[in-house]
Amino acid sequence: MISVVILGAGNVATHLFKAFNKAENITVNQWYNRHLKSIDTYKNRVSITDDLTQLVNADVYIIAISDDAISELSNQLPFDNKLVIHTSGSVSVYDINKKHKRGVFYPLQTFSKDADIDFKNVPICIETINKEYYAIIKELAISIGSPTKKVNSDQRRVLHLAAVFVNNFTNQLYRVGHEITESEGAEFDLLKPLIFETAKKVQELSPYMAQTGPAKRHDKKTIKKHLKTLESDHHKAIYELLTASIQQTHRL
Repeated sequence: MISVVILGAGNVATHLFKAFNKAENITVNQWYNRHLKSIDTYKNRVSITDDLTQLVNADVYIIAISDDAISELSNQLPFDNKLVIHTSGSVSVYDINKKHKRGVFYPLQTFSKDADIDFKNVPICIETINKEYYAIIKELAISIGSPTKKVNSDQRRVLHLAAVFVNNFTNQLYRVGHEITESEGAEFDLLKPLIFETAKKVQELSPYMAQTGPAKRHDKKTIKKHLKTLESDHHKAIYELLTASIQQTHRL
């Protein structure tokens, strides 16, 4: 049985608590957050606290908070020589105070509190300074059904950067598409099968081979019509930037 203490109350922390709570060989000894109200609804399921000095003993302490606060929180932990790991894709493992045994448990997925997550579809990228801690971190991932991958800092950093492009930026493009359809009363829902098929296609083809559309075809008249239709200068700038990027990639 692996005992954990969760530090933080954001999307990742919340989903990890739910997954750990269902796992047979993981017990959540405590959940900490500086604002107790954020985790108050879970007080009947786990011990909660907003006081670092009251942290209980555990095998692993998981810091799942904003990137900029990880280092400071690790400095404030009132113990040393315990396994402390964070869940960030971009923060160095060395940002954790060296008084601790240090590691990274990076779930490469998008998390929203109100959206269910199946951890079978969440690869966990693992990094440790000392290889003897790798086994217990991997066991945490396996216990919630996640596939694992051992990565180094540079690999994790570029994976996180790429994730911003394929997830965060792509979602913003969904939002732009939603604004465009709303402007003429068209139904955004009609685009959802296309969104699904686009995501499905890159499971089998490389993004390079999967590319279609007027930019790749260099359909100048269609591109000109699209730009004329767009009323927002912001949307036009995005369209022109991405069109240029596609055309640079697929030079004819």
